[in-house]
Amino acid sequence: MKQSNMLLPTLREIPSDAEIKSHQLLVRAGFIRQVASGLYSFLPMGKRVLRKVEDIVREEMDAAGANEMIMPALQPSELWKETGRWDTFGPELMRIHDRHEREFALGATHEEVITSIVRDEINSYKKLPLTVYQIQSKFRDEKRPRFGLLRGREFLMKDAYSFHENFESLDETYDRLYTAYSNIFRRCGLNFRAVIADSGAMGGKDTHEFMVLSEIGEDTIAYSDTSEFAANIEMAPVADSYTKQTGEEKALEKVSTPNQKTMQEVADYLGHDLSEGLKALMFKVDDRFVLVVTRGDHEVNDIKLKNLYNASIVELASEEETLNIMKAGFGSLGPINVPNDVEVIADYAVKYVLNASCGANEDGHHYINVNPNRDFQVKEYADLRFIQEGDQSPDGQGTIKFAKGIEVGHIFKLGTFYSEKMNASYLDQNGRANPMIMGCYGIGVSRTVAAVVEQFHDENGMTWPTNVAPFHVHVLALNVKKDEQRELAEKIYETLKNAGVEVLYDDRQERAGVKFADSDLIGIPLRITVGKRADEGYVECKFRRTGEQQDLHESDILNVVTKFLDEK
Repeated sequence: MKQSNMLLPTLREIPSDAEIKSHQLLVRAGFIRQVASGLYSFLPMGKRVLRKVEDIVREEMDAAGANEMIMPALQPSELWKETGRWDTFGPELMRIHDRHEREFALGATHEEVITSIVRDEINSYKKLPLTVYQIQSKFRDEKRPRFGLLRGREFLMKDAYSFHENFESLDETYDRLYTAYSNIFRRCGLNFRAVIADSGAMGGKDTHEFMVLSEIGEDTIAYSDTSEFAANIEMAPVADSYTKQTGEEKALEKVSTPNQKTMQEVADYLGHDLSEGLKALMFKVDDRFVLVVTRGDHEVNDIKLKNLYNASIVELASEEETLNIMKAGFGSLGPINVPNDVEVIADYAVKYVLNASCGANEDGHHYINVNPNRDFQVKEYADLRFIQEGDQSPDGQGTIKFAKGIEVGHIFKLGTFYSEKMNASYLDQNGRANPMIMGCYGIGVSRTVAAVVEQFHDENGMTWPTNVAPFHVHVLALNVKKDEQRELAEKIYETLKNAGVEVLYDDRQERAGVKFADSDLIGIPLRITVGKRADEGYVECKFRRTGEQQDLHESDILNVVTKFLDEK
């Protein structure tokens, strides 16, 4: 491709609304342009990268036995109402009406659509298992679209769905696609982790997120410093490996703590460490009130609380509700003398404390020398807190460290969450009808492009991994008005093209400095510069990532390029 024929509008200045490197560089290099908030056009160079990622995804999904198809982006509300998600998915679902006032949604995901197709077409165990996928635009009405391609209102996604007659078959497909996903992100050159995650609005259980390690990531990953354990911080279990404090239990005593609201203020006022206090928070778990007790230095994990109760909704009780039930404000709650209609549950760490402090359920007062079992009873001890850096890894190997991550893929074991609601069943060997067991597997294709840029750039521009680079080689003729430079550059361009190498040829009538700056910004892996030694047949070859340079004779160029591409 000749650069003079390409829509490639590069910019020198950083766009004012671009906060992160991938957004800045993809706009500056002419790969994308914003149409409206959260909506982007992929210009030719951006489309080439997008297609490279799509091709890798297709190859690995096909190799894993999945069938590609395409489903409509416009979905009737009736399908969503069958599962109840029309009301529960939230404001991110873009809803519209047609001219006949029928309700539709722009597809945020396609569980309902594919389940409706399969229930109509598959009725026997003989046709299972089945895995299908599509690569298609998705739509979500993000409250605050930001970070360019990382959080848009329209984005390209690969979504796959599998259907099974038993959980053993689901496990096999899940493991196969876990491997396929790992292969995809490795082939894209990414440094990533597969982490235990929460299924959220998708339903089901047993799920992994594929997270690209990056400081601008919106999710926190908890991982072991010595093993392969990794989990989203919301899902990382905490081992019940505490040691009971030694010493004599002292007499319970109520003390005045005027104007001391926070755990740290109470700890400082009473002269003890934060870990020696007990924190109590009132939650509304579906239709019941639950008092959750943790150590003062720990934070309640509402995802774990939700999973413990298998609840639909978990939220902090309002101040009005708390005052009405507990007769005290937020800063004075505790597990002693709790009303009978409030359940008290506690994190594992609570049962190991000795002579702790806690709220007295009376504003401005706390108890000291509080001991579990003697002074209060707990309905159930469970893992209810967020894991912390320095905690023992749940697999018993090493300690926990934190890293930021960008989610680029997510796989779920849905079970019968959708098939039961939508009556998608099959007949088994005995002629009995059973709900199909499902899996769901997503990759943010356009999001992956941005994640690659976040990991592969320097102060001058992008440094694409060869597998997803828009071109493999960038040929620059520094002065196209000089016949020897133009002719040698065109000869190299045609030779490489004929050998199957993807080449961008900068044949523009621009200054050398402009061409070098644009080349660095675009980030093609290998640059061949035809300059002053063109009459001798020599060019300069530069590897974008390492900065390594060497002078080559034109007769050696194809060998060097071929070797470089073979090693990618």
